[in-house]
Amino acid sequence: MDVPYRVPPGPAPAPRLTVLPLPDGAGLRVGGEVGLATLSQWEGALSRAARDSRPVYRLELSALTFVDVAGTDALAAAAQSLDEGRRIVLQQPPISLRRLLDLFWPGIPTIEVPSS
Repeated sequence: MDVPYRVPPGPAPAPRLTVLPLPDGAGLRVGGEVGLATLSQWEGALSRAARDSRPVYRLELSALTFVDVAGTDALAAAAQSLDEGRRIVLQQPPISLRRLLDLFWPGIPTIEVPSS
């Protein structure tokens, strides 16, 4: 059975990552993809979270569609660098991020993922 297939013209669009402050300033809204092309931008956002002095820093991730292992490792490293009493709360993370955290970085006390 032949199925017609057309190759789209031109190169595939580059992955994008958007990072915006939350309206209350207590975190960031992140959307797009975290991968090789956007890792440095993601690490910059996580560095900002780690430097913030608030006890709770929120990452609103409902528009995040993909996070690779390197991006999850960067999140785990940032969370593990937090001072005692601080934590990063992941709001609506993609299931792939939850699974990677559970598989490779289970039980990090400075990362909180509320139940949906």
